[in-house]
Amino acid sequence: MKVSGAKTLPLLVFVVVMTGLVEQGKGHACANTFFSALVQMIPCRAAVAPSRPIPPSEACCNAVKSLGQPCLCVLLNGPPISGVDRNMALQLPDKCFANFEPCEITRK
Repeated sequence: MKVSGAKTLPLLVFVVVMTGLVEQGKGHACANTFFSALVQMIPCRAAVAPSRPIPPSEACCNAVKSLGQPCLCVLLNGPPISGVDRNMALQLPDKCFANFEPCEITRK
């Protein structure tokens, strides 16, 4: 199969751009699977409950800090989680005094 130069150039540009984006994101990606990150956040369940949330416990704050901002953002941008108020979850880093950049929420 012969590929013409007109078709090759856009593909090459796409690969170069994507490689640059991947390089930029190195060290900032979540190394956990969605499920393992969710399991790690179990101590925070009461702090993100839609009705009557309580302040996050020390165990919750340790989980937030251990998980890290990239994985927390993956969870918050993932599928809806039953019994979790995303707005309360967004507040966990501040309530736990974790020095995280805010998550960009792409899912409503």
